[in-house]
Amino acid sequence: MPPSVRRSCRFVVAILAVLVSAVASQSALASSPTRATHLGDRTLRPGTSGPDVRELQQALGKAGFRVKVDGNFGTGTLRAVKRFQRASRLTPSGTVGRRTVAALKRALRGTSANANGGFDPDNPDSEDSHHSLGDRIPVKRGMSGHDIKVLQDFLSRAGFKVGIDGEFGASTEKAVEKFETAQSRPVDGIMDAGDIDALRTLAGQADPGAGTQPTQLAPGDTAQIGSDGLAIAPASAPDQVKAIIAAGNQIASKPYKYGGGHGKWNDTGYDCSGSVSYALHGAGLLDSPLTSGAFESWGDPGPGQWVTIYGKASHAFMVVAGIRFDTSGRTTNNTRWQADMRSSSGYVAVHPPGL
Repeated sequence: MPPSVRRSCRFVVAILAVLVSAVASQSALASSPTRATHLGDRTLRPGTSGPDVRELQQALGKAGFRVKVDGNFGTGTLRAVKRFQRASRLTPSGTVGRRTVAALKRALRGTSANANGGFDPDNPDSEDSHHSLGDRIPVKRGMSGHDIKVLQDFLSRAGFKVGIDGEFGASTEKAVEKFETAQSRPVDGIMDAGDIDALRTLAGQADPGAGTQPTQLAPGDTAQIGSDGLAIAPASAPDQVKAIIAAGNQIASKPYKYGGGHGKWNDTGYDCSGSVSYALHGAGLLDSPLTSGAFESWGDPGPGQWVTIYGKASHAFMVVAGIRFDTSGRTTNNTRWQADMRSSSGYVAVHPPGL
């Protein structure tokens, strides 16, 4: 055999040896045990398995869902995940990503998100304007805060008589027990995530931002806009609605200013979310300004009877007692109060509890 042919053969053999070695290495990796992961290390979805799925199932059990703890993401786990997501005002996708994991851990710690997106573990029962039902689980007697007001509001809407004072006392516990009995839920007077999901569904709040138009007001309940561009609150409006309108009047003709109202309440001008924040602050509903996108998850989901806030990343406006409060149109009419409506397509509708 000529030397050149022998060299070619040796080269081919060497290449084959490298390929065989690579295939063997891949097979060894495939057959080796999967590295142990913790909840939050990866996105979980139906069909996945491992110790992180087991942690998820254990956490769901603590939140009040009956789910088999076997480390396999099956139909039972999927159903529990979707119910938790609805209870926590997340999109019920069934996929467990960072937002779902964070919400689950936060709820079980009993803390809520603050204005800066952080937490207050030293005072979980503190009044927090961003604290809504599902931010801490379970909710039970002795607790107080904004989420308790949301709970009471939902119970009232569902037909269970209870005062809306933000205090989980004996009357609220009794209303919860009646709700649990009516829904064939375990009766313990404690709202776990399963109870919260059932209550949101019963109250018509199963999907965040469901619906886009506020409830129609009865004749005589619609605010008017005077010749000076200021809104006139209807006599039948709740005091908080009147306070929102009064605060809105204070800045109705103020110029538009990007970022205005976010550094300080009393500013030379206000942007869209700064304007809405100022009016809500005037009624004691906000302690600090929110961005337009932050309004998407504020308060209770869906349109309200008296007040509906529409938010998305690029803009925010609200409808109060039938009239629009919006920076759009101010340059034409020299007032943020507008009698005409605008499309709410692409916005998430929310409202203050009870309004």
